[in-house]
Amino acid sequence: MSLDALIERWSRGWRGPALAALVAFLAGLPGVFAMPPLDRDESRFAQATAQMLEQEDFVVIRFQDQPRFKKPVGIHWLQAASVSTFSDPETRAIWAYRLPSLLGAMLAAAACAWGAAALFGAPTGLVAGAVLGATFLLSTEAFIAKTDAVLCGTTTLAIAALARMYAEANGGAATGRLTRLLFWLGLSTAVLVKGPVGLLVVALTALSLWAWDRKGGWLTGLGWGWGVILFFAIVGPWAWAVTVATDGGFWSTAIAGDLAPKLAGGQETHGAPPGYHTIALLLLFFPATLMLPAALMLGWQGRVEPGIRFALAWLVPSWLLFELMPTKLVHYTLPTYGALAWLVAAAAMSKRMSPRLRVAGAGVSAFAGVLLAAGVAYLFKEYGEGSDLFATILTALLLAGAGLAGAILLLRSVPLTALAVALGLGVLGHGALAAGLAPRLEPLWLSARTEAVLAKARLLPRQGITPAPVAVAGYAEPSLVFALGTPTDLGGPVEAATALADARPAVVEAREQAAFEAAVKALGVKPRLIGTVNGLDYSNGDKTTLRVYAPPAEPKETSR
Repeated sequence: MSLDALIERWSRGWRGPALAALVAFLAGLPGVFAMPPLDRDESRFAQATAQMLEQEDFVVIRFQDQPRFKKPVGIHWLQAASVSTFSDPETRAIWAYRLPSLLGAMLAAAACAWGAAALFGAPTGLVAGAVLGATFLLSTEAFIAKTDAVLCGTTTLAIAALARMYAEANGGAATGRLTRLLFWLGLSTAVLVKGPVGLLVVALTALSLWAWDRKGGWLTGLGWGWGVILFFAIVGPWAWAVTVATDGGFWSTAIAGDLAPKLAGGQETHGAPPGYHTIALLLLFFPATLMLPAALMLGWQGRVEPGIRFALAWLVPSWLLFELMPTKLVHYTLPTYGALAWLVAAAAMSKRMSPRLRVAGAGVSAFAGVLLAAGVAYLFKEYGEGSDLFATILTALLLAGAGLAGAILLLRSVPLTALAVALGLGVLGHGALAAGLAPRLEPLWLSARTEAVLAKARLLPRQGITPAPVAVAGYAEPSLVFALGTPTDLGGPVEAATALADARPAVVEAREQAAFEAAVKALGVKPRLIGTVNGLDYSNGDKTTLRVYAPPAEPKETSR
């Protein structure tokens, strides 16, 4: 059976979105269980969720004793539900905090397929969903316990429902109340997860279509009456509760302290010039990079078609806005990747591609694959050991193979075959990187190794032998707080020495060593060095040495 026939068969009805979700599941799953907790955002989110469960406060978000007023509560509720169902906050099993992100990626792929099917047909919808699910950016966000995969899923669901209503207005199949319900559920949840971002993408899409078509009557059928009520029923209770609990402090901090600085300048050194997201797309959209030239050309040539027009209205305004924002992080454009997946799938299914587009697509695909393989080799050279060589070679070959095999097949065969092979090898390469190579690069995982040293010595407070908290001097990454527990004392060398005097363990960064030694001498404490952890604090690029100390040994009783 030909590839076209297989896609036609397996894209019918619910199977297309389900298979797209399966691709996203397979692409993201390896990292969910294999990757140690990441700094800094993931560990901040996970620690705040752990505290939510420990303190039974599901309104005010905190990181240790500090309020965390940056994002709404949605992701924490989802993580709390996952941890309560599959684990517990004391275990600190990061995979349980990541499951909502994996489900968010699966929702994004399924919704992408569902929306595209209405405008391009079910086979193209399946391909589009698979493309989105396999992209490097979404499959990476799928194993990081923060907002972005869930935001992509909920926003794409709202956009897909909007697309089906737009298709109906242009002669497509009729939609029912379920489609409108999914629109409002997706939009409401997106706002509860990450504030105005999803709402902004949806609004820009609708307004662009209204301006382009010079008619927007179809938008009146969204069910505004009950839909707005549902929106406020989902978002409103927490918004009111957090306003009361913080006396309005959440909103002033979230808007003036987080959102406004992103719009005014490069917040937290994350500034970049326009064009940043477009250049990053070559790697972040891999392995479907090979179809980007054809997709962009199709967008220009086919802009009169309803499906292409909708994809452009989804993609272009939001993309331009993200490019113009002074603050830029690679995941900002993720809610628009579904539109690119639509264009890529439509271009691949059209089977019409000029030689120039084939050469251009082959060139960018080969470049991206080789560049990713070179990045893998660099990671091994800087942070790997001899035992990591096999994982390095396998990962590099799969990633380079995805780019090069896709390029060769694009030049010699039909685009759909080239895309399918690139997607398959790309998913395998991403899995090898996330589950095979990256977790083995020990210098990058300072917190996990420090936790292991304490656990081996039976000094972790959650083991029930040593009292909390562990004192840490000179190293304050959130991953260590998540690993050691909420009470972890991020103080200085004096606090570390005091902890040892109180029969608690301490962790001291090398730059605080001299002051720590002076403090323990002043207190008359004789600490026991039980481990040294060397590596890189990748959050700031500093080479770091952590020394782990146990309290002085208790003197043995003498026999009489």
